[in-house]
Amino acid sequence: MSHEISTIRHSLSHILAQAVKSIYPEVQLAIWPSIENGFYYDFDFWDIKLEEWALKEIEKKMKNIIKQNQLFEEYVLPIDDSIEIIKNSWEIYKLEMAEDLKKSWETELTFYRNKTQQWVPTFVDMCRWPHVDKTLDIDENAFKLERISWAYWKWDANNKMLTRIYWFAFESREKLDEYLKNLEEAKKRDHKIIGKNLDLFSFHHESPGSAFWHPAGLIIWRELENFWREFHIANWYTEIQTPQMAKNDLWITSGHWDHYKEDMYHWEESDETFCLKPMSCPFWVLIYNEKQSSYKDLPIRFNEIGRIFRNEKSWELNGLFRVRTITQDDAHIYLREDQIFNEIKDLLNMVKEFYAIFKFKPNFFLSTRPDSFLGEIETWNKAEDDLRSALSENNIEYGLKEWDWAFYGPKIDIQIKDAIGRTWQLATIQLDFQLPWRFGMEYVDKDWTKKTPVMIHRAIFGSFERLIWILTEHFSWIYPLWLAPRQVVVVPVSDAFNDYGRKVYDELKQSWIRVSIDDSSDSLNKKVRNAEKMHINYILVVWEKEKESNTVSVRNYKTKDQNEEGVKAFLSDIKAEINNKKI
Repeated sequence: MSHEISTIRHSLSHILAQAVKSIYPEVQLAIWPSIENGFYYDFDFWDIKLEEWALKEIEKKMKNIIKQNQLFEEYVLPIDDSIEIIKNSWEIYKLEMAEDLKKSWETELTFYRNKTQQWVPTFVDMCRWPHVDKTLDIDENAFKLERISWAYWKWDANNKMLTRIYWFAFESREKLDEYLKNLEEAKKRDHKIIGKNLDLFSFHHESPGSAFWHPAGLIIWRELENFWREFHIANWYTEIQTPQMAKNDLWITSGHWDHYKEDMYHWEESDETFCLKPMSCPFWVLIYNEKQSSYKDLPIRFNEIGRIFRNEKSWELNGLFRVRTITQDDAHIYLREDQIFNEIKDLLNMVKEFYAIFKFKPNFFLSTRPDSFLGEIETWNKAEDDLRSALSENNIEYGLKEWDWAFYGPKIDIQIKDAIGRTWQLATIQLDFQLPWRFGMEYVDKDWTKKTPVMIHRAIFGSFERLIWILTEHFSWIYPLWLAPRQVVVVPVSDAFNDYGRKVYDELKQSWIRVSIDDSSDSLNKKVRNAEKMHINYILVVWEKEKESNTVSVRNYKTKDQNEEGVKAFLSDIKAEINNKKI
């Protein structure tokens, strides 16, 4: 029988827990959420420090369980009966989870019981997801325990540190092998290694979760920033700038204080509470409210390259992938309800146009409402209908992300796949009926009555840090010429041709090409190796022949093509490549 991969992974999580409990009977089971390409499971091993070599023993035990062809049996119990049974099992973390579910008004819990063919119960775990019928439905060669890590229970540093086991799982051995091959390729593309070797950026323990941008790395940043500004001016946006901190009054009004406080940096001063901003939207509302707007003024489109701060957990920090200091390509739009469809339509086209520059194919997802949300359900349903209509009318196929909305409005998430098939989220388009109402935003309609505008939260990059990380690993050492911090290097064969090399260098420099010259006493081979080590897009070798004909010998590092070309012709070619943002 064929099973979806999510079902296989859920079933394997039970098999993993059963294997761990059989080897370490005293271990306490915690939580096991799904992640891309697999799962992780948190355990409390008490005083045992689990080593990496133990994963092989656990994996071997899992394969033995699969071979036993155990059956998965689902059963449901009332919440109070479930809590009593869990108490008797001495699973303290499962008990806390069950009690939390009771507080959120759950009336019953679902369990899965593993049985051998002789109907002898072997293992029980609390879970609401579907599972395979029997363990032999799983390919024992299609999963692999990856690594051990650590995390606090409920992600709270005040709680106990648990042992986390990560693992991959796929439908077949072939898909697992393909993923492991891509994983090795991903290690070669690690942006932290590339950033260090190309002298782009660095990270230091004195400022955890923040990138230090070196001159070469900042060139990439500035090129993206310039492109972003041109792109937004062309689409009728007005740039603003807002402070980086505010009193918590602002966040109480917006609702973030109740829903997001733990992720915010805040401190007390003179009997007041101040916060570093974790997002920009409430600040922009204050600008909007400075003057009365008419229905004729809408839509109003503000954009800002804004620095925000998130109190990410220390163990989650990872290069540019997860940072505490984030630079957003932020934009907010204020509009009438009758303008929603056209504005969302334009935004969807804007996303397509932007991603086409990098030859990314966007995939769209509509997120569903969370348990905790602001406002009335009727308003949420209307917002969802508006987004669905815009997607459908634009003939855009989309998937669903259940329970993944922000608390103040539905959203469309846009994902891309990189060069080795990994999926990343970049853009977000979110419709918001709540913040305008909470902040008393108004406009004067054509009948002279005051109405509340709708607000759209929108980002195309997601963040500069995130985009540069993805582009760095996607292009793997060789940036497109328009982004490359080092575009051209002039390499005279010997000192006798340094003067001509300097002439070529000056001509390119005057045309704003990012060019350097290697007029050292090193050999030609060493100069070329040094240029290749820095992955410079074009290497121009000059000696007697080139000097006499006013040409250069061009080596394209990316394609490995070589040809001789006049200096002006070469300059014209690379200017066209830069202006066209050729990939």
